[in-house]
Amino acid sequence: MNNITTTKLKEMKNKGRKITALTCYNYSMARIMKKVGIDVVLVGDSLGMVELGYENTIPVTIDEMIEHTRAVKRAKPTGLLVTDMPFLSYNITKQKTLQAAGRIIKEGGAEAVKLEGGRPVAETVKHLIENNIPVMGHLGLTPQSIHKMGGYKVQGREEAQAAKIVTDAKILEGAGVFAIVLEGIPAGLAAEITKKVSVPTIGIGAGPGCDGQILVVNDMLGMDMNFKPKYVRRYAKLEKEIVRAFKNYAEEVREGDFPSNLESY
Repeated sequence: MNNITTTKLKEMKNKGRKITALTCYNYSMARIMKKVGIDVVLVGDSLGMVELGYENTIPVTIDEMIEHTRAVKRAKPTGLLVTDMPFLSYNITKQKTLQAAGRIIKEGGAEAVKLEGGRPVAETVKHLIENNIPVMGHLGLTPQSIHKMGGYKVQGREEAQAAKIVTDAKILEGAGVFAIVLEGIPAGLAAEITKKVSVPTIGIGAGPGCDGQILVVNDMLGMDMNFKPKYVRRYAKLEKEIVRAFKNYAEEVREGDFPSNLESY
């Protein structure tokens, strides 16, 4: 199976072939994703919540992103390996931003970075690309801005806000991003943006009109049955299966059934 590159994603858009993307935070999950050929493997800063237990993505550090990227990289994914730049690791000074992105590529092994925002990050995007670091954009509901947005709210419902997102998408396209994640915006707006930009759009809670879709892997696998955003489709209910397995193991140990019926080393 051939590795997916930034140029191949563009070819997929042009050919009308939908792009598959999932978040990934560790070697074991990356190894399984490789078996089915997921096109984009994103080490998202959502790991702060689903792997590290933070309240949101804000506390995630560059070192944590690099460590998880290295773990995913060891599985040698065939999908394009993209890593989020965490809060305040970019759009500070050009030197510090380039240093942070460079560490993600050089130390982590990522093939591209993702950052949030439109016009305010355009010059940052250009600077990274000029230094041979591919960049994926992210518009709409941007989790690193939740305090400014007042929570995880759908963006672009009002005409002025929708127009701004369209403009920001065109700005990011002009800055040189190879793709744009559209999160938490109305389906019609996402479809409009998808038609207006030449780069692939990858939606999450943005309807079916995007060039591809991405989900947080823990959400689509049902790892937390108490958490289910409206846009998530559960393809498994692994929390229930894992609880059952842990419970059966604990009972057998307590009753002496394990490991009595197995050969020892």
